[in-house]
Amino acid sequence: MDSPKNEFDLIHKVDLNRTPLNRFFWFILGFSIMVIGLIGIIIPGLPTTPLMILAAACFAKSSQKFYDWIINNKMFGHHVKNYREGRGIPKKSKPLILGTLWCFVLFAVIIAIPDSAPLISKISTLILALIGTIFILMIPNLNED
Repeated sequence: MDSPKNEFDLIHKVDLNRTPLNRFFWFILGFSIMVIGLIGIIIPGLPTTPLMILAAACFAKSSQKFYDWIINNKMFGHHVKNYREGRGIPKKSKPLILGTLWCFVLFAVIIAIPDSAPLISKISTLILALIGTIFILMIPNLNED
């Protein structure tokens, strides 16, 4: 990526015009999120792609090498790249994403969060899931032409 060929090349150029401490913070945060995302490959229910999108956003402020590794990864890179370029996610993926989200949220609210826990824990879980649902629905549908 020496010189930008199109508008999307600029999106994938890491902004290294930051202080070393700032870049270190974003790198550590991105690396931590990336590790959790990689664990998600083998642990069902731990979402790999959203975590890799978040890690890529962190690496976009700290490390071209790690950013490039994420967007060029054969397993999830194309999803991250499409999202970063504003192309969206496949329409057929949204029901799966939302179904998985709500299965885990309802499991948490009905079974995993004990009744002895403050009511706010169940309410906040539902509110955050609703916010996540709205966010997913607002992401554009990817044209898979």
